[in-house]
Amino acid sequence: MREEAITPVTSQQVNLMGMDRQLMARFLGDLGEKPFRADQVTKWIHQQGADSFDVMTNISRALRERLSSASTLGIPGIAGDRRSVDGTRKWLLRQADGNHIETVFIPEPARGTLCISSQVGCALNCTFCATARQGYNRNLTSSEIIGQLWLAQRELGKECAHTGADAAATGSGITNVVLMGMGEPLLNLDEVLVALRLMLDDFAYGLSRRRVTLSTAGVVPGIDRLRDECPVSLAVSLHAPNDALRDQLVPLNRKYPVATLMDACRRYVADAPRMRVTFEYAMLRGINDSPRHARELISLLESVPSKINLIPFNAFPGAGYSCSQPEDIARFQEILIKAGMMTIVRKTRGDDIDAACGQLAGRFTDRTRRSERMRAGGQS
Repeated sequence: MREEAITPVTSQQVNLMGMDRQLMARFLGDLGEKPFRADQVTKWIHQQGADSFDVMTNISRALRERLSSASTLGIPGIAGDRRSVDGTRKWLLRQADGNHIETVFIPEPARGTLCISSQVGCALNCTFCATARQGYNRNLTSSEIIGQLWLAQRELGKECAHTGADAAATGSGITNVVLMGMGEPLLNLDEVLVALRLMLDDFAYGLSRRRVTLSTAGVVPGIDRLRDECPVSLAVSLHAPNDALRDQLVPLNRKYPVATLMDACRRYVADAPRMRVTFEYAMLRGINDSPRHARELISLLESVPSKINLIPFNAFPGAGYSCSQPEDIARFQEILIKAGMMTIVRKTRGDDIDAACGQLAGRFTDRTRRSERMRAGGQS
């Protein structure tokens, strides 16, 4: 497909795409405008999908001209657009610096989930994740994070307009957002928080907190800050019930061990009795899928209001792991359910286009040289 151009941003221009209303009001205030203008501009960008200031017809021409001079609406370009046989759609999005990230939309009846990225690559090194194998380049800005939602909403809207489909009924509209794409969101929390506030803002996307989920490998200080500043639904990439195994699978565990992580999870839901932490557990054949591991997991989570997502491992070249046998996954789930643990086996979606959990891989320069060392057969 022909690569779509991005909207350029000069060093003198401010990108309004990633401004929440508080930041927008401050910016417009510096231009001598009243606070209500921030409501108008925010609605134009995120509800009307404006990609230029010319279409903002309830704003004076003079202000539109000043906005065009001082700011821009920078959006990513589409470098790739792939569809799975199951309806999952994956975009490869080119950023202004030439890096590429991936964003995935998963349609279901009466529900549509957008999985977005927070970093170019990932600064962590979880051993079973394709993104981690690629290394890391940089954090995404709030504009680049929310730009994924803006663009997906535009592209899905085009499709509905073309087919005449009812977005709500077909799952072709975005009802849920998960920060489960490339990167560790809590290592980019300043920018992520701005994007989260836009997702929740009734003048922007108007999503409820329970429909926005942030997934973390366990950055404990970030979990506490998220709880204090913007407590959306929390998912924790656990994958092992003890420190010895988790140290191997999720090296971040060496800094924030399992007991420390569980304490943070309990704090996160302490003042929200109806909230549960979702624990993600990739099922790795012969590694973490035995009845013993299931019983350890029960003991670990018994004091944490929780839901467990068992994720059949999605292979990628050079992974070094394979997926647990279906009967072993079923047995693992049965042990957890009998102990009263809310447990589901996540349905694999989009694996034929490498859009499933753990398979996302953009195109970028690895500043950590992790990918180079792996290709040479060394250790990261």
